[in-house]
Amino acid sequence: MNEPSPPDPAPLKTNDTAAILAGTGLWVVALVVLLALGLPPEDRWWIWTCVAGVGLGLFGMFYVWRRDRRAAARDRARPGDGSSRVSERATDGGGGRS
Repeated sequence: MNEPSPPDPAPLKTNDTAAILAGTGLWVVALVVLLALGLPPEDRWWIWTCVAGVGLGLFGMFYVWRRDRRAAARDRARPGDGSSRVSERATDGGGGRS
């Protein structure tokens, strides 16, 4: 009855930058179309919706760029895959105590 659950699948590699650029580009297209149509005053909130979408897309680009840059710096600062800690423990006498 209590069967172990299967292991979680590995995370997918995605291109976050392309997805954010596509979404932001669609908001820009919508903004240009709405500005070309000349909406009546009671429907001008649609323009501000597009402006908010573009602004959030730009923020998302900045956030992803910063996140990826920090991850790359973290990976450069940590050579290997962590196996060096295991080998250090194995060579210091087993217990790690002085």
